[in-house]
Amino acid sequence: MSTDDVSRRRFMRTAGGAAAAGAAVGASGTAAAQEEEPDWPSATEGNVNSYQDARGQDEVTVSVGAGDGLAFDPTKIWVDPGTTIVWEWTGAGGDHNVHAVEGPASFQSEIVGEEGHTFEYETSEEDVGITHYQCDPHQQVGMHGGLAVGSDIPTVDTGGGESNAVFIPDAAKALGVATFIAMVATLGLAFFFISYGGDGGAAQ
Repeated sequence: MSTDDVSRRRFMRTAGGAAAAGAAVGASGTAAAQEEEPDWPSATEGNVNSYQDARGQDEVTVSVGAGDGLAFDPTKIWVDPGTTIVWEWTGAGGDHNVHAVEGPASFQSEIVGEEGHTFEYETSEEDVGITHYQCDPHQQVGMHGGLAVGSDIPTVDTGGGESNAVFIPDAAKALGVATFIAMVATLGLAFFFISYGGDGGAAQ
């Protein structure tokens, strides 16, 4: 095997490594994070419209009279069967109640305005699904909420949450691409000289 053949093989291995590095730079940071959220009915999108995935928790507290006093916060929650929901009044916004109006769960509190008042409801397997609830005195001004129970419910991909992909800023990716191009150009010149440098020198 000639020296030129060995050099060409070394070049191909080096070029292959450079191409792999360039592909890694291009792919890093492009994977979209995936996060599922219940496919909430539009009626549950009340004032504040906050959301909490509380699966795995034994108890969750929801403020009644949040925001400007006319909201539940978190507005929408996702829990497991057996989780206790505690609605706690802030004392703002007047008299409120918590009333399930559509869905598998069934609960209704009294109408009160006292700060610190609480109403509790423990979810069960019978509540699996999505329940829309509201404050009866303020339902016309958007005081609504949503309760999702269990895993057997329709969900949508929100594209949020954490991802295991390595994030690389755009500037760093651009630098990586430029470096890759420079490497290819340098290797191209090296290949030319390896292939034709010796012959050219003999012809002179």
